[in-house]
Amino acid sequence: MKFIADLHLHSKYSRATSRELDIKHNAQWAKWKGIQVVGTGDFTHPQWLIDLKNDLEPDPNHEGLFQIKDEKYRNELGGDNAPKFLLSTETSHIYKQDNILHRIHIVTFVPDFETVEKIQQKLVELGVNISSDGRPIMGLSCPEYMDVILTINEDCLIIPAHIWTPWFSLFGSMSGFNKLEDCFQEFSPFIYPIETGLSSDPIMNWRIKELDNRSIISFSDAHSPAKLGREVTVFNSELSYFGISEAIKSPNNYADPNATNKIISTIEFYPEEGKYHYTGHRNCLLKQSPVETARDGYICPSCGKKFTLGVMHRVEQLANRKVDPSALNITHDEASVKWINTPKGLRPPYCMIVPLPEIIAEVEGVADSTKKVDAIFQKIVTTCGSEFQFLLETPLEEIKSQFGEKMADAIRRVRSGNITVDPGYDGEFGKVKIFSETDSQQIKETSKQTDLFTE
Repeated sequence: MKFIADLHLHSKYSRATSRELDIKHNAQWAKWKGIQVVGTGDFTHPQWLIDLKNDLEPDPNHEGLFQIKDEKYRNELGGDNAPKFLLSTETSHIYKQDNILHRIHIVTFVPDFETVEKIQQKLVELGVNISSDGRPIMGLSCPEYMDVILTINEDCLIIPAHIWTPWFSLFGSMSGFNKLEDCFQEFSPFIYPIETGLSSDPIMNWRIKELDNRSIISFSDAHSPAKLGREVTVFNSELSYFGISEAIKSPNNYADPNATNKIISTIEFYPEEGKYHYTGHRNCLLKQSPVETARDGYICPSCGKKFTLGVMHRVEQLANRKVDPSALNITHDEASVKWINTPKGLRPPYCMIVPLPEIIAEVEGVADSTKKVDAIFQKIVTTCGSEFQFLLETPLEEIKSQFGEKMADAIRRVRSGNITVDPGYDGEFGKVKIFSETDSQQIKETSKQTDLFTE
C-alpha cells in the first residue's frame, strides 16, 4: 500500500509549540494534507502519554499503529481511512565525549504503550526530568540512550534527527560529530536511517559515503498542526508499525521489485528555504554561500564573532564524493513535478515543493496567515482531496478552471523548480519567490485580454 507519513513532530507540551498540537487537530490537518500516518511526538512526557491513552487506541487492523478512539470523529475523517498514529518522541542529549560538548537530537519510534511506560520509568530512574518538556533534555550519551531503548524493546527504531542543524544534531557544526560511528559507536549498526532536516535534501546526503547503506527519510518536525507535511516520506508497504520499520531498515528494497516494504520517495522543503542553509549572522543581516565563506572567512565583519556555519557549508566540509548534477536521473515534463534520483536510479527519488499556504499567499498578494489564505486552502482541499493531491497530481487545466490562471502557473513553476529562494541562515527561514514583478504583470495583462474575449 502506498501512503504518506510524517512521523516527527511535537505536542503542545514542548517549548515554543502551538497549544493546538493535540490528536484532534493533528488528525484534521493530516487529513487535509493527505498524510495517512502521523507521529504522536513527545511520548516521553507523562501528561501527553495520559492524553494519548485517552484519545487513541490500538488499531485492530494495522499492528503497532493507533486510531482515534472517538468513533464519531474517526468516521468524520474517513473511518478506517482516517489518519493513523505511530508512537514517537524526540529527545535532546547534551553530554561530553573526549572533552568535547555534544548536543544531539534523536527521534524514537515504538510499537506500543507498554514500551513507552517502560522507557519513561527507566529515564526517571536515570535522573531525567521527563516532565520538564515534551522534548526532554538528558545527559545520556547517544550510545547510553540506545542501550536503554533497545534493551527495553529491540523493535524500537532510533533515528538521528535533522542531522545537519548547526546546534543540535549528529553532524551539526556547533555540536556534532564528523562521523556517525564516532557518535553511536558500537550501536552504529542499529542506526538504519537519517533524517535530512529542512535545510538539506537527499542529494546533499548522497555525498556522504557513510550514509550509502542507510535510508534517507524526511519529516516536518512540526511545532504547529499547520506545519505538518512540510517534509514527508512516501512508503509502499504494509500499513503497520512493522511494515514501516522494515521499509526504513531496508534501504536497498527500493531497487528490489519483489520487496514488499519499501520507501519509494521523499517530498522535501526547498533546502534553501530552511533556516540554516547558508552561513551568516541574522542580527547583523549578513549571510554567505560556501564559496563566499571559503573566500572571506568565518568571522562576521560587523560584530567580530564567528558566523553560524550553514548546512550547505557543513556538507562541503564532510562530503567525500562529488555528485554531478548533470548526471542525475531526473523525471519531469512541463506539467508534472520534477523527481530527482541518483544517476543509476538506485535510491528513492525526491521532489521539492512549497507549502500550499505560501503559494496561495503569493498568488493573492497577502500574508500566508490571513483568513483569505485559509478560505482558499479549505476550498482547494475540499475540491481536490488534499494538499499533496493538489500540489503533485491535479492537472494544471483543472487547477486553471477551478482556481485561475495565476494559481495554475504557480503550481507549474513549483513543480518544475522554476522559482527563486533567498536562502535562509542563522535561524531565519529563506524567502520563496514564485513570480517576478514582470511575471505578475504579464499574467495580469493576459487575464484582462481573456476577459475581453469572454464578455
